[in-house]
Amino acid sequence: MCGIVGIVAKTNVNQDLYDALTVLQHRGQDAAGIVTFEHGKLNQRKGNGLVKDVFHTRHMQRLTGNIGIGHVRYPTAGSSSPALAQPFYVNSPYGISLAHNGNLTNAAELSKELFQSDLRHLNTESDSEVLLNVFAHELQKLGKLVPTADDVFAAVSGVHYRCKGGYAVVAMIANYGVIGFRDPNGIRPLVYGERESEQGKEYMLASESVALDALGYKLLGDVAPGEAVYIQTSGEIHVRRCAEVSDYRPCIFEHVYFARPDSIMDGISVYKSRLRQGERLAEKILRDYPDHDIDVIVPIPDSSRIAAQSMAAKLGVKFREGLVKNRYIGRTFIMPGQSERKKSVKQKLNAIGLEFKDKNVMLVDDSIVRGTTCQQIIEMARDAGARKVYFASAAPPVRYPNVYGIDMPSANELIAHGRTPEEVQTEIGADWLLYQDLEDLISCSSEGNPKITDFECSVFNGNYVTGDVDQVYLDKLAADRNDNSQNERNAVVGEGALIGLHNDVS
Repeated sequence: MCGIVGIVAKTNVNQDLYDALTVLQHRGQDAAGIVTFEHGKLNQRKGNGLVKDVFHTRHMQRLTGNIGIGHVRYPTAGSSSPALAQPFYVNSPYGISLAHNGNLTNAAELSKELFQSDLRHLNTESDSEVLLNVFAHELQKLGKLVPTADDVFAAVSGVHYRCKGGYAVVAMIANYGVIGFRDPNGIRPLVYGERESEQGKEYMLASESVALDALGYKLLGDVAPGEAVYIQTSGEIHVRRCAEVSDYRPCIFEHVYFARPDSIMDGISVYKSRLRQGERLAEKILRDYPDHDIDVIVPIPDSSRIAAQSMAAKLGVKFREGLVKNRYIGRTFIMPGQSERKKSVKQKLNAIGLEFKDKNVMLVDDSIVRGTTCQQIIEMARDAGARKVYFASAAPPVRYPNVYGIDMPSANELIAHGRTPEEVQTEIGADWLLYQDLEDLISCSSEGNPKITDFECSVFNGNYVTGDVDQVYLDKLAADRNDNSQNERNAVVGEGALIGLHNDVS
């Protein structure tokens, strides 16, 4: 889960890229980067940290140019070295900079091909560097001094043919323009829009429509699965399907947790999908517990608030903000290391005692992944005087790792893996536990766009839509991504240990 943005404008894009990345900060808090182009030169600034910490006035002043791309990162595999901050760059052909959201499932195979057949060197473990080099090679083998839109689209077709997995990409080709494209299943999100300026039309690509809204761009639509949008430096825009076979199966976890509620993704309002999630939960309670004794419904801030509100309204039960969130603690779901997550939950949330004392409380969360947060919050609720603590998840049990760009590293770290809902209930210490049914979750999203009937739901059902994921792959993924491996890798690869391509000074 990363955030990407690309802009072709009539004036300097540095501030707009900065603002867009700030709006997309929820998609990645590990690193940030911007590359712009002006007068034959690519200008870059990237580093570890939040957008506000990576970019200062002196950096912004050097990021001149009317076209550019940006990225906010959180790592799914590999270390957190500054050299792995995106965008990545290759000088041949033309000079290409690329930012990527997602994961390639055949990155290891492609790495061998790039070395043995394409004669390209990879310097990191990042699959984003793999994807960049595949795109560069596909463009280079056309042998054009001045690439046309047809050439760029042909290169994207080559990427789709060779790369498997989930990916949304923005890339900038020096002197020529910005290209955005999406995997043939449309797993990872990408939208584009336009804005009128005094000098003419300006175009923007981004992970979520909220970034377009914030900068005054009108949403033109989602980049379709297997489709590419090419915006030339002149401002001319070209759109073309580049994959021979495509299907619409966006990641449903975007609607559950990742995306901001004010985004429109694949024609679906994230806000309304979360409202429907709460309504479906209420209907399930009325079916399974018609004589429930819930006194109050309390959301676990922030992503569950919308579902909890609609759930309370449907049940006719009081909705109360019983937990106060410390805004200066990052998302615990993203944090590396179980001990770090446990510590941060305590720092992040505090219970308002009067909303719990002598009440039967229904806590609502967007999902239960590792179980760390809900265990501790249930404890908090009991310490605050709750008689009974019930727990509802707006998502079904998360039982399988995600391989398409979400950091659910190892199946044995998922509390629902190999456990029944009753066993999870006991594990987290709830008086009873309610999970959303998968059919209901799919219905909540597809109701917003009836044209999409299938979603990428592998974390719930283990069905990996690219068809190339087996147990051997999952075992290797678990070995690469578990907390111990991440800690060992980060201890070895420190700042400066890995070559990063930089053209600025701090």
